[in-house]
Amino acid sequence: MSSERTSSQPLPWLGLLAIVVIALNLRPILAATGPLLETIQASTGLSDQQAGLMTTLPIFVMGLCALLAGPLQRWLGGRWGISLGALVIAAACVGRWLWPSAGSLIATAVLSGLGIALVQALMPSVIKDQFGNRAGMLMGLYSTGIMGGAAFAAALTPSVAEHLGWSAAQALWALPAMAAALLWWWQCQPRQASVSAVVHAADPVSVWRSARAWLLMLFFGIGTGAYTLVLAWLAPYYMQLGWSATQSGLLLAGISVGEVCAGLLVSLFIGRFPDRRPLLLLVLALIALALLGLLLMPLSGVVPITALLSLGIGALFPLSLIITLDHARSPQHAGALLGFVQGGGYMLSSVMPLIAGLLRSGDAGLELAWAIMIAGCVVLALMAWRFRPQAGQG
Repeated sequence: MSSERTSSQPLPWLGLLAIVVIALNLRPILAATGPLLETIQASTGLSDQQAGLMTTLPIFVMGLCALLAGPLQRWLGGRWGISLGALVIAAACVGRWLWPSAGSLIATAVLSGLGIALVQALMPSVIKDQFGNRAGMLMGLYSTGIMGGAAFAAALTPSVAEHLGWSAAQALWALPAMAAALLWWWQCQPRQASVSAVVHAADPVSVWRSARAWLLMLFFGIGTGAYTLVLAWLAPYYMQLGWSATQSGLLLAGISVGEVCAGLLVSLFIGRFPDRRPLLLLVLALIALALLGLLLMPLSGVVPITALLSLGIGALFPLSLIITLDHARSPQHAGALLGFVQGGGYMLSSVMPLIAGLLRSGDAGLELAWAIMIAGCVVLALMAWRFRPQAGQG
């Protein structure tokens, strides 16, 4: 299997399509939960803490598997591993339909995290290997596809649930995941790896001793904490304020669509900003203002809050991946570095939905969670200033 390691040569348009289709399936099982949370809790007895775990556990598993990106590249390769990941996501969706209980929700959360993790651990090396100097643009499209999948799920799932029930609405997302697995397997034809590729694969790059890698990991983790917090708790927050499941789902979908647009803009114009710092500071300011709006005027300010969150989170996620990729010296180094950054980063960000669930079940409420994330944006701004061009590579 090592000869299939991210060394496929698909037709460019088909490979690009497959990357986007796979990306679209990496968030629906997470985004489909928030708008249905009250219904799910009433049906299964799921607590707020357990609801937080439904986002925390898959994100934590994503991080844990991302740390194993190097071994996964050697053991499974891009073709096998990414196809398997999509099928595991499909299995998790089906599991929520077959066993609609609180225990099953937690178990399938872990299973979905494993499937998502397989894809996210392997895809960066595929992109770096196949697209070379255009890898930054492709990483932007890939991360945009991830947010696009969240938008579809948040918008469609409440309507499906009204007709078929919440468990069937969750299972719906198994169909595109299975289609994505088949497309990836079909287009990713293996070829014999070169001798140099085998040599590099046998000597994986260690990044654990790099101070810059740790800084990138902390930046990605705190920043992704804003995304996971909004993904898990924004819809329940507005339902708590009197909105319906459909309205809160459409709000989350609208933010996700805006994130897609922001991600596309990053993909199109990132080449004009060799110094990423001005963009990073701008998007962090947008996120902080949006979170402040959630604290002070969540209902009257919902339109500017939506716009600011969309642009801020939508741009920060691909920018975090791109600045990490900027420090990669080769496809193998890209896999090791991105695996480390996403691994530790996702594990760090997974704590935020759980903290918010604990706060919601107590007296503090979600307002304190928004305030904590505002402080996180200030920390991120201080960190971002250190990412000057060509600084501390590797």
